[in-house]
Amino acid sequence: MAQSQIHALRVRSKTQEVVEYHRDESQPGKPLYVLVPGALIALSSLALIVWTLYAWLLDETLAEERAWIFLLLLAPVYIGGVFLFSYGYELYDVPKAIRLTAIIVVITLAAVLIVAVLFALLGDSKSGSSSSSSSSSHSSSGSSGSWLNLGSSGGSSGSSGGLNLNIGGIAGKQVVTHEVVREVPIVPPPPMPITCPFCGRPYLAAANNFACPNCGAATPDNLKVPDVPTLNEPSS
Repeated sequence: MAQSQIHALRVRSKTQEVVEYHRDESQPGKPLYVLVPGALIALSSLALIVWTLYAWLLDETLAEERAWIFLLLLAPVYIGGVFLFSYGYELYDVPKAIRLTAIIVVITLAAVLIVAVLFALLGDSKSGSSSSSSSSSHSSSGSSGSWLNLGSSGGSSGSSGGLNLNIGGIAGKQVVTHEVVREVPIVPPPPMPITCPFCGRPYLAAANNFACPNCGAATPDNLKVPDVPTLNEPSS
């Protein structure tokens, strides 16, 4: 079996060598039949590893225990895929394939660790912002509000009425109260006729200047009706 003389980091030349080896019918084996499936297995398992880290650390839809199980199952699959790729890439040279596998796995492990740290930081910032926004919304809804209180008050005689309007704003601020008072005039009772003690004829005393229109006698003081106020004046 021919030994490769091209370094693995010379990707273009190395790939050309692998393709020529694969097409050479005099050489044993077909390295592309090992390299391509190994690369697909490695890339697929790496994508699943990244998705597991995303669902665990950033999206938080995957529990930590299940995430560790997935990672422990995917890690050997990824390493096996990388080894198959390296085995075909190094033209069936096992020591070189193991060395290339170790290099790729170490580099991938460092990259995955960086991605995990970034996902963890983004997840913490996301949860912190969501918790702060929810707490601020709860505090604002609990500490602020508006209420409207409509009330009316009136005296027993119905002479006055009131409308109280209380408007409350944010808690902690002074409550503003507006009071509107209106005066209600008192309707006096209709005048009642009195009977003249001299001639016995009924008449309206106030309408006839407190004198009987029949006999002209003055209305006695005990029959005079006192003046009735037309407005509800507060008592002193």
